[in-house]
Amino acid sequence: MKDYNAIIVKNEKIAENIFSITFDVGEEAKVRAGQFGNISVGGTHLLRRPIAICKAEGALITFCYQIKGEGTQKLKTMEAGTRLNVLMPLGNGFFVEKQERNVALVGGGVGVFPLISVLREYGENKQINAYIGYRNQNAVCGVEEFEKASKFVAVTDDGSYGAKMNAVQAFEADLKKGYRPDVVLSCGPTPMLRALKELVKKENLPCYVSLEERMGCGIGACLVCVCNLTNGERARVCKDGPVFNVNDVEL
Repeated sequence: MKDYNAIIVKNEKIAENIFSITFDVGEEAKVRAGQFGNISVGGTHLLRRPIAICKAEGALITFCYQIKGEGTQKLKTMEAGTRLNVLMPLGNGFFVEKQERNVALVGGGVGVFPLISVLREYGENKQINAYIGYRNQNAVCGVEEFEKASKFVAVTDDGSYGAKMNAVQAFEADLKKGYRPDVVLSCGPTPMLRALKELVKKENLPCYVSLEERMGCGIGACLVCVCNLTNGERARVCKDGPVFNVNDVEL
């Protein structure tokens, strides 16, 4: 983990309310799939914004973010050449074991972005099927990355792009045809993760999920992002996660 005084290389809109921002952090950064960064937007916004890392290409680090509040509204206006403090990499990320040759990615909403980093890290050596759900055709992004998967299924809630279903339903459809991954990795809205948890329990499949929580410090000190574990204990999503075994967390 390091606090970089990073330079914005580009900051562009890639879908409705979705932007991609690339920083030059000045040196090669060691980043694992599924980790995130905490970006300071400066001014009166004291808390940094936790955003998933999509790509780590040497010193160039790309994040994708959704416009939600004043902080991200300000971030989208920042131009190339602007310097911002970026604390990264944070969190434990996804890890695919050597014996896990076949991987299923199930993502929805802004949860698709951490899964891009999984595909980039493991895509050359693993069979990866990606089941990605979007709200509608205006929200579709990252297609050029997911098309590198062994199989890519894109669906939308309204059927305006791909079939009318969600990512879990698309994944389940292939399971019914005999598909059997060694591990399932997922990120997305809580209702999606809840449905996925029921499915993988029924199918007896190992599954790891990246949780999306509001965060303050990003390093486990402020306790804003605690989640409930199934053993009755609590965990900090930023430091103990954001990736957890789906059986270990309450959704």
